[in-house]
Amino acid sequence: MTTPRPRAARSSRTFRLLAATTLLGGLLAGTTAPALAAVPAGTPLPAAREAAPATVTVAGHGRASAAPDLAILSIGVEASRATAKEAMAAQKTAAEALLAVLRKQRIADRDIRTDSLSLAPVYTQSTEGESRVTGYQAGQAFSVKVREIDRTGQVVGAVNDATRDAGRINGVVFDVADPSALRAKAREAAFRDAYDKAAQHARLSGHRLGRLVSLSEGESVRPGPGGAAPTLAAEDSGVPMAPGEIEEQITVSAVFELL
Repeated sequence: MTTPRPRAARSSRTFRLLAATTLLGGLLAGTTAPALAAVPAGTPLPAAREAAPATVTVAGHGRASAAPDLAILSIGVEASRATAKEAMAAQKTAAEALLAVLRKQRIADRDIRTDSLSLAPVYTQSTEGESRVTGYQAGQAFSVKVREIDRTGQVVGAVNDATRDAGRINGVVFDVADPSALRAKAREAAFRDAYDKAAQHARLSGHRLGRLVSLSEGESVRPGPGGAAPTLAAEDSGVPMAPGEIEEQITVSAVFELL
């Protein structure tokens, strides 16, 4: 006859079995947890880095020219006298005559600017080699804009007549009053030149020209009057002038992709 086991013994055995199962599950979970934490679910794998596209760098040069519509005169007066006071007084008289004739020639006050005013001793060296002050020289220099460019020679002649021996004609520069339009044409020509060069490089290398990556512009250059122009017909005692042409030059640097 079989004797049934007590209920307490069966419960103790069941408890020990559950405890062992729980411990084993925890050990297994501990060994796999770091690997799961390293790569969270849903994280995409890193993509391969794409190679940088080929590029071509070119320089474009553009120029544009136009007839000048402005003349800038560099003129002045100068006087030498025995004393500084006398030299300054003579310079003042000559400068007043110069300004008066400029206004008579329809030159606006805004177009007349004093660039410099000077007073300096005049030295003379004796036969013994010693230098001594023998007088003083005073002068004033002006920049004058002549907007009626066909009257430039007439203005120069009138200044020379009014100031006589005290007058100084230091030079004349022809220009355009508003260079923005001329600069824009030169810029367009520079970009076209850069684009054409880049397109040619693309063809030669077996590529197609892609998008513009970067573009930079250097300082514009104005080399000065060039080319021939008819001599201005000066009136009365005017001086003949040949204004020629004004040229603007621009250089750009461009980088294009090659496809």
